[in-house]
Amino acid sequence: MASPAFEILIVDDNPDDVELTRNAFKQSKLKVNLHTAEDGEEAVDFLHQKGAFAQAPQPDLIFLDLNMPRKNGYEVLAEVKQDDKLKSIPIVVMTTSDAQTDIIKSYNLGCNCYATKPVDFKTFCNVIRQIEEFWLTVVKLPKL
Repeated sequence: MASPAFEILIVDDNPDDVELTRNAFKQSKLKVNLHTAEDGEEAVDFLHQKGAFAQAPQPDLIFLDLNMPRKNGYEVLAEVKQDDKLKSIPIVVMTTSDAQTDIIKSYNLGCNCYATKPVDFKTFCNVIRQIEEFWLTVVKLPKL
């Protein structure tokens, strides 16, 4: 029997970064279904299966950018980690910032991993591969 695909939600308002992430996952040996939300409000709707996301699957892993319109990554992180139905979903903060204040704030709000987005594609793919390998093959994830 084939293993089910991993459901991954990418929350990022930058279409280029979303496309980089999609391309990086194309190199994966694992079956993954990638879903996207363009901002924090869309991400929360996806997670609560509201509106256009009524049939959305619960993600196994969330990639979250911090700087987004309408609802930023910190707000999404705080909301998800305070929700009993969602708080066990691992959240990987993937952002351009390497500021200690952002790193500390993200961990204080409950992120499970913080990574700075590399600027070149090869390094970006390597980071995605390492995150994927750890979170989707080493770690045992809860099934919600």
